[in-house]
Amino acid sequence: MKLQKTLLGMACMSALAAGAAQADYPNRDIRVIVPAAAGGGTDAIVRKITNLAEESMPVSMYVENVAGGMTATGLLQLMDAHPDGQTIAAITYDSIITIPWKDMLPGFGMDRMRMIARITKEADAITVAEDAPYQSLGDMIAAAKENPGSIRIGIQNMGARTHLTLLQLQDQTGAEFKIVSYDNSAATQKEALLNGEVDAVVTSLGDLAPLIESGQARGLVEFSDTQNEGFPNVPPVTETDTGLDLQMGSFITLVTPARTPDGVIDKLETTYHEAYETDEFQQWLTQIGVTPAWLGSEDVTEWSRDTQQQLFNTMDNLVEKGVLEK
Repeated sequence: MKLQKTLLGMACMSALAAGAAQADYPNRDIRVIVPAAAGGGTDAIVRKITNLAEESMPVSMYVENVAGGMTATGLLQLMDAHPDGQTIAAITYDSIITIPWKDMLPGFGMDRMRMIARITKEADAITVAEDAPYQSLGDMIAAAKENPGSIRIGIQNMGARTHLTLLQLQDQTGAEFKIVSYDNSAATQKEALLNGEVDAVVTSLGDLAPLIESGQARGLVEFSDTQNEGFPNVPPVTETDTGLDLQMGSFITLVTPARTPDGVIDKLETTYHEAYETDEFQQWLTQIGVTPAWLGSEDVTEWSRDTQQQLFNTMDNLVEKGVLEK
């Protein structure tokens, strides 16, 4: 009986301590991991919303870039962090799809983290140099069918998101492109497009906004079903004459390590949602051509699992057809 009372007392004390810690959260600076290089689209968006969120926090929130391994390096640091809300991370498509599908990080899965919220989504797009002969997606597909392998298209990493987008386009149209792979960075794609190394690139319009705005490049199509207000001259694929409904792209979701207490998740979700709703953030997203796409903790958890299963099925089907290697 004494032992039972002792154990019960210890459990009560532990629960009280956990409750006190949640009530006191945050009591020191919060580290925000961006598993990508500084200066990219994900980095800019996370820094912008985190700076706004910090205004209503009693502590500092600092963004740290931990690039490498298609976000795997940053995910490792998140998984090793204490689940107290002092370390959070921004994850993207590769974190939820590419890494687990390829088993690039043994032991990693969505059960190793808790979702705070999804902030944005960005459709993939095809962008060409301003003087390219193609005026529409239909023109490019027709040219690729007439001369298979003659059109060079730059992607980010074999097997990653932009590769899958292009493989699906080939599979659904019968067109054949010459695929040129670069590291996981739009900067290398941008350079390749400017120097004529490739004829087009697949990435988001936001990644190439400076080139498009300066007139050095133009978006041909966006793989979405809605018009991007930031790029009114670039049609969504569903409004082209191709009959395609191929929708692909990335997103930014904020996460914490698994077992982070509910109270901490609630605090972070509320704080970031307030920052998300500000006119400053919404107007800034429009300027850079990124779609605001908030989903709270419960909704984004369900959406992530559904999206992962859907894309896993698509990728497995492409493997069976011999189009994609796992």
